[in-house]
Amino acid sequence: MSRLLLDSTVLIDALRGRPAAARVASLRRAGTEPWVCAISVEEIWRGLRPSEHGVVRRLFSGVRVAPLGVPEGTRAGTWRREFGERGMTLHQADCLIAAAAVGIGAGLATANVDDFPMPELTVEHWPSDR
Repeated sequence: MSRLLLDSTVLIDALRGRPAAARVASLRRAGTEPWVCAISVEEIWRGLRPSEHGVVRRLFSGVRVAPLGVPEGTRAGTWRREFGERGMTLHQADCLIAAAAVGIGAGLATANVDDFPMPELTVEHWPSDR
């Protein structure tokens, strides 16, 4: 079974009933295991509407959480430094999310493809339908 880490943009769209919801729901049937990162969990809870608590709990109970440890922190910091040396600023959260995906051998589903230029990362564009 392949693995796909879902970025916050995809999770938000799924929670709000946008087309990503059906796509997320079909992942397991397609042979893909859905994962999230603790960074995305925090981002979702920070922007949560009171009526969404139950839905979010159900969503997170159906996915696995990618670990963030020293290897992921090292990879994220290396990317930030190397891209910074070339004049490109990457956000800490995005680098940690990307490192979590690489660490578990997963691709990354996101609406913000440009935020994830890391060559080691396979990125799937899931555009936001807002």
